[in-house]
Amino acid sequence: MDLFLEAVANKHQDRSRIAFVCIGSDRSTGDSFGPLAGSLLKDRGWPNVIGTLQQPCDAHAVEHAALEIPKECTIIAIDACLGKPGSIGRCLVSEGPLQPGKAIGRRLPAIGDYSIAGVVNANGPKAYWMLQTTSLYQVMRMANEVVNAIEAAWSSYIDDATSVNPELQIPVL
Repeated sequence: MDLFLEAVANKHQDRSRIAFVCIGSDRSTGDSFGPLAGSLLKDRGWPNVIGTLQQPCDAHAVEHAALEIPKECTIIAIDACLGKPGSIGRCLVSEGPLQPGKAIGRRLPAIGDYSIAGVVNANGPKAYWMLQTTSLYQVMRMANEVVNAIEAAWSSYIDDATSVNPELQIPVL
């Protein structure tokens, strides 16, 4: 994940032109991965974050959220996913969008120029139940790991506070 994020930061150095869409709900332990990461990003001063514990961006709000992001921004989507038991605790990163709600069988619009999917639990026939019974400790550890990697990737491109372009900031929903 570190090398992937460093490559993204190298391509898109201006933090004010990065938008994070952190998908999930604060009402499900496993699904809180995105909002936890979003809250941590906000706390660390990232200007364009949609989806926090205070204001989650659940699967239904993704389409609306995408409309709020200025076209000049590069979107990094962050969401929880289910996977193989050996992958639990790892993140799947890719260039291109992610498909929110896929784990529970929802068909929602893809979002993101880049995506980070945290494997919070094992995939199985009862996906919703797996998300509900996921370890909060594991999800918090993963969210911290992702945000630390994002911070490290952009650490050499830190702008001073006066260089943030207010026209590129996402309005508070």
